[in-house]
Amino acid sequence: MSVDAVVVGSGPNGLVAAVKLAEAGRRVLLLEAADAFGGGLRSAELTLPGLVHDVGATVMAMALASPALRDLKLKGVEYAHPPLPAAHPLDDRPAVLVHRDAGRTAAGLGRDAAAWRATAGAAARAGFPLVDLLLRPLGPWPAGLARPSALAAAARFGAAAALPATTLGRLAFRTVEGRAVLAGMAAHSLLDLRAPITSGYGLMLAATAHLVGWPVVRGGSQRLADALVARLRELGGEAVTGHRVRRLAELDAETVVLDVSPRQFLKMADLPPAYRDRLARFRHGPGVFKLDWALDGPVPWRDPAVAGAGTVHLGGTMEEIALSEAETAAGRHSPRPYVLLVQPYAADPTRGGHTLWAYCHVPNGSTVDMTGPIEAQIERYAPGFRERVLARHAMGPAELEAANPNLVGGDIGGGLASLGQFLKRPVWSPAPWRTPLRGVFLCSASTPPGPGVHGVGGWQAARLALR
Repeated sequence: MSVDAVVVGSGPNGLVAAVKLAEAGRRVLLLEAADAFGGGLRSAELTLPGLVHDVGATVMAMALASPALRDLKLKGVEYAHPPLPAAHPLDDRPAVLVHRDAGRTAAGLGRDAAAWRATAGAAARAGFPLVDLLLRPLGPWPAGLARPSALAAAARFGAAAALPATTLGRLAFRTVEGRAVLAGMAAHSLLDLRAPITSGYGLMLAATAHLVGWPVVRGGSQRLADALVARLRELGGEAVTGHRVRRLAELDAETVVLDVSPRQFLKMADLPPAYRDRLARFRHGPGVFKLDWALDGPVPWRDPAVAGAGTVHLGGTMEEIALSEAETAAGRHSPRPYVLLVQPYAADPTRGGHTLWAYCHVPNGSTVDMTGPIEAQIERYAPGFRERVLARHAMGPAELEAANPNLVGGDIGGGLASLGQFLKRPVWSPAPWRTPLRGVFLCSASTPPGPGVHGVGGWQAARLALR
């Protein structure tokens, strides 16, 4: 069909861009190179027949918090909440439990209750206006921030968020538990926790646990991708899998939106030399090594309360986690890595059994098998775990990039999340989604606000295209 816009790539940003353009009356064609839509929103039988595993994203906090997704009424998408958003086991004491209620979480931190209420709790109380500001760092401020109270909350958040997580941990928190739970949240950034703004990543994630929770999509993340594709088709758009775009010259449309990495864009287009040089300097962050398991029952956590958590941060104290992340940032493999683990069965019994996944951070492009160190960290807090394993499936950086070319070297964040690249994603610009090529826009996680199932990069690219 003759189209007004072509969207290349069907990750969450590409899907949102396609839907927003179609809602504005544009005739949209969505092209995906893989055999299924979704990018990071894929589900598959990775271990045993009948068991649903999420290939990429599982926890959907940002989907509920995002201004690009939270108001979409998508058919067939149901969010299932675990009893606890997150837990952080420790060796010689009970696990830290992150509840939906910030006050209950604070109460569990004892002497650090006030510190939690003043940091993560305050960010959660600021609500969606603060989330919208953090997810839309460029362009007009959300209307809610016009209120003096909201502006004050944003200022307080910014003062703490700018700090390295290790610095905020030492300054604001006094207990092993308080410092550990902050470090576990901040380590999602894939950065050395001694780096600026790592506190911001941690506090933002913790705030979403209180504001919207950390749910999963019932039946698998693929259902969210499929619902967005269905919405596009309902609006008259067309969506095609198995179609790889190698050069922009193949496309004939007034608007082209690319949910691709800067590396792919450099191969696809003839770009002005200055922009090409800036794009080529874009840096990717560490990769991950991911494991999926089929289990014959729940993980046998030493602290039974951890069984109710959808997400579990493994790595011990703040000092241990900081050391692990510093090793990765220096290009080394930690023998006791920080492990991010998700037990979907805590929220969703429809996936065919006890499926589990976890990953640890590794140097970009690593070829080292981290199965042993990851399982050792689980055994540390859940003795007898390995006896529950029926089957396992491993994906290192090479396998992750083969499944999704946007994951360069296994970098699930779309690029290093450092202060220098916080706004310079992929180049410094007041509108980095716009490229020098007329009608061509970028919208992947390599554009602001970065990684996560929020669709804001696609929303911003579509907004600019519709101008």
